Amino acid sequence: MTDPISDFLTRLRNASKAGLAECVSPHSQLREAIAAILKAEGYVSDYKSGTDEKGHKTLVVTMKYVDNAPAITGLTRVSTPGRRLYYSYTEIPRVLNGLGISIVSTSKGVMKDADCRRNKAGGELICNVW
Repeated sequence: MTDPISDFLTRLRNASKAGLAECVSPHSQLREAIAAILKAEGYVSDYKSGTDEKGHKTLVVTMKYVDNAPAITGLTRVSTPGRRLYYSYTEIPRVLNGLGISIVSTSKGVMKDADCRRNKAGGELICNVW
């Protein structure tokens, strides 16, 4: 797999469109940080680490639905392994005029766009969620 973050985002997007209760993916610290931001912003209900039958660590994300509609309307990968996009904190684009969030990997950790502006930290723009 060349881009595990795109794989994780695609699993979340597919699970929300299919109306699944949970989404399971391999565990990593970056995936867990993205899931924590999505939970804090109300896009997913919960997430937890676990293990599968072979003993590999997994990340189980519980999807959130409002009136039988998924809370995640859109989810796009911005920076890819072939085209890395870095922004300073003043240049981070707003998603749908502030209705969505951007997730940024900074030297201070993985943050949403508003936290990057508040802490004056730029970095690699991972994805946009709305």
